Amino acid sequence: MGQSRGRRLVATLYDGTEELELVWFQGINWIEKSLHIGAQYLVFGKAGFFMNTAQITHPEIERLTEENKNAKSFLEPIYPGTEKLKAKSMGGRQMGSLTYTLLQMLSEKDIPENIPADIIKKFRLVKRFDAYKNVHFPASQTDYQNAVKRLKFEELFISQLRMSLIRFKRNTFSKGLNFSKVGDLFNDFYTNHLPFELTGAQKRVLKEIRKDLGSGKQMNRLLQGDVGSGKTMVALMAMLIAADNGYQSCFMAPTEILARQHFESLKTMLSDIPIKIGILTGSSTAKEKREILKATQEGEITLLTGTHALIEDAVQFKNLGLAIVDEQHRFGVAQRAKLWDKNEVNPHILVMTATPIPRTLALTAYGDLDYSVMDEMPPGRIPITTVHRMEYMRPQVMNFIKSEIKRGRQAYIIYPLIEESAKLDFEDLMRGYEEVKAYFPEPRYYISMVHGRQKAIEKQTNMNRFVEGDTQILVSTTVIEVGVNVPNASVMVIESAEKFGLPQLHQLRGRVGRGNEKSYCILSTKVKLSVDAKQRLKIMCETNDGFKIAEKDLEIRGPGDIEGTRQSGLLNFKLANIIEDRKILEAARLTAEKIIHEDAKLSKPENSCLREFMESEKGKTAWSKIS
Repeated sequence: MGQSRGRRLVATLYDGTEELELVWFQGINWIEKSLHIGAQYLVFGKAGFFMNTAQITHPEIERLTEENKNAKSFLEPIYPGTEKLKAKSMGGRQMGSLTYTLLQMLSEKDIPENIPADIIKKFRLVKRFDAYKNVHFPASQTDYQNAVKRLKFEELFISQLRMSLIRFKRNTFSKGLNFSKVGDLFNDFYTNHLPFELTGAQKRVLKEIRKDLGSGKQMNRLLQGDVGSGKTMVALMAMLIAADNGYQSCFMAPTEILARQHFESLKTMLSDIPIKIGILTGSSTAKEKREILKATQEGEITLLTGTHALIEDAVQFKNLGLAIVDEQHRFGVAQRAKLWDKNEVNPHILVMTATPIPRTLALTAYGDLDYSVMDEMPPGRIPITTVHRMEYMRPQVMNFIKSEIKRGRQAYIIYPLIEESAKLDFEDLMRGYEEVKAYFPEPRYYISMVHGRQKAIEKQTNMNRFVEGDTQILVSTTVIEVGVNVPNASVMVIESAEKFGLPQLHQLRGRVGRGNEKSYCILSTKVKLSVDAKQRLKIMCETNDGFKIAEKDLEIRGPGDIEGTRQSGLLNFKLANIIEDRKILEAARLTAEKIIHEDAKLSKPENSCLREFMESEKGKTAWSKIS
């Protein structure tokens, strides 16, 4: 051991093969007194090199005695800590000692079994008590792996059991409006005014919705469909069934642009059907608002579209029968719940999303909802060609846009806008706009610009000019990510594409390819890219399938906050990972569903341990019935 100028303490550790330096800059006097030359120690820390010498700075260190050599294995648990805890002598090693002492004081009755014996036997799971012991202090790697497997299964199984219970109770006890008939409005539209033949997926989903609406139970369905798969048409036909049964519907969208687009689209499709449609948004004038509120309350308006303005207390329906929420993850649980209270008997609920969610995640996070997937595109859609171009190739990209405009087409040029770098991103957008203007001078070309800092009326005006074809290019931030429909637009350029996640890139790409013309998506990036960014761009260029993209995104990124699922607490597992542990998850889900199907009250003797555990957990987590 040595000390230099009273500033650091250096000890040499020898393991029988090589030497390693241990270095301390703090607590030197205490450490020097407690270390004994020639004694054996267990040492843990991050090894590095200083002046070509291997060393660990401020290692965790514990004297190796006959007692702890026999009591513990050499598989040492690592506990996270903080500098403050370490300063109070409560580092990872001290945590380990405390945990070890506490576990010695516990017996099996302190950690009772909560999984029925036949399930433990079927999946070869270790006892719960043994799992808790061995996950901290295993005698071997096998013991540790068995403990982890048991605890992962338990986490996933209990969460799936809760889901199955919520779903069972809803299906058994939730009273719903009974839409017993499919009448004249639906049949007239389907027979005489359908703009195109429905896809097999649309027909299948409509059948599922019709069955729900006529069951006498409240519908609670998640409709998931890729960009352009025709969800709006399914929503419209569900609303016609509600109207045939004498009920109103509302259609809530996350942005004013999208709400207005739905309104215009529905108005056009229903132009020959005797139904009154209204729209209510934040920018509706006081007069418009008064008229809409009165007509809605009196039942004059059958179908009300709008933004979150629909959930305001002032909005009263005569008899709301169906509430549809588009891009549902953009609304909080409390916001959506306000819609459910707009009628004495809760209206039927259809939540829709164009962000494909992998089946694994959907069944885990939305297990309390019935789940419909539209995985088929309407006929005649030409696949979008996606290419990756470096920023130094911008002149070629601009020339390509010119050639498409010459053919009568339009183009989007999208810039990122990220909260953390909003000022810089905004400067990039303005600089990009000036650059685009230089490439496309007036009066030969006209350009619209849309971004979040504009007033609603300015934003709407600029967007409308592009929609109506007055401008050939729309320069925008991701404000247009969801729902803008311009069939004539054939080029989507995404600047700084490396800054976007896969789902967002896919959503943006879905703004083109909506007409009968060949469309293109150009991902423009800087030259130096991270491995993840290269992977994302490669996937985008290889496939247009949103479900494949969602699966890949889940593999690259993990479950994260996809679709706002974190708010439900369902994905905050301590050990389980729904991607890596898919097999365990699937087994846990099927087992939970079987138990609830056979014994929903958990009254059978073999399920008593499960019932007791669920009762003891009551009140610890708020399980919402609204996903």
